[in-house]
Amino acid sequence: MTDILVIGSLNADLVVRAPHFPQPGETISGGDLRIIPGGKGANQAVAAARQGASVAMLGRVGQDSFGPFLLESLKSDLVDISHVHLDGSATGTAIIVVDANGQNSIVLSAGANGKVSPADVDNVSALRPSLILLQLEIPIPTVLHAARCARQNGSLVILNPAPAQSLPDELISLADFIIPNETELSLLSGVEVRDISSAEKAARVLLDRGARNVIVTLGSKGALVISGKQVTQVAAYKVDVVDTTAAGDAFIGGFASAMLRRLEIVDAVKYATACGALAATKFGAQPSLPTKQETEKFIS
Repeated sequence: MTDILVIGSLNADLVVRAPHFPQPGETISGGDLRIIPGGKGANQAVAAARQGASVAMLGRVGQDSFGPFLLESLKSDLVDISHVHLDGSATGTAIIVVDANGQNSIVLSAGANGKVSPADVDNVSALRPSLILLQLEIPIPTVLHAARCARQNGSLVILNPAPAQSLPDELISLADFIIPNETELSLLSGVEVRDISSAEKAARVLLDRGARNVIVTLGSKGALVISGKQVTQVAAYKVDVVDTTAAGDAFIGGFASAMLRRLEIVDAVKYATACGALAATKFGAQPSLPTKQETEKFIS
């Protein structure tokens, strides 16, 4: 049985380290180009699989050299790729610059990710996973259709509203857990998130729009859990940051796996925070995602 179905993006990440982000019109020298498997969907699938969950991926890749590269990477982490389709478009790519502080700047080219359709979702209706993970690097109508189907089938829905964009109230209300960062929450709520107080205020806007639970990832400030009248701040782990790419995906994969183990929400967020912290200590997207053994050792 499939524990988690991830419906989302697969990207080839073209990554260069640089001393700082270039300004408009500026040319700077960077390190060697690295091609690393990524995409929010694929990253979250690998993150959950490395935490011991049974994971299937639904998405699209192109018939170019990047497609087989991404599929082989997922297979190596025991992710079921039988629902990833070959498309005539180019495989999705991400151009990523990582600065000296480990922060990243990303430009996406959707490619085949932009062709993931509601019909693709219908084709996996027999899976009936315990939990579905959704992000916004595929078309919003497909994400909305997937959330509707998940609700009908009794699957939990975790929505990572990234990259940041406006969403219909229906999608917000269909998610059991919405996990935005500060930028995404600001856009969704119309409230500028600057600190814990403003994060809570912004999250309550989403609750008013139908959200059940909002978990805000706050980087070095940890995470904030807002569920009805309950508000809990979870502290961050102190680590030496190398690259923040996919730290949020590690958080979400860790949270999903913890929910499958029936942890309470706050305990699941604490576990997820450890996963995100560990990912920030390594370079690259999927190569940085921790295993269950690494996470448990880190926490202990």
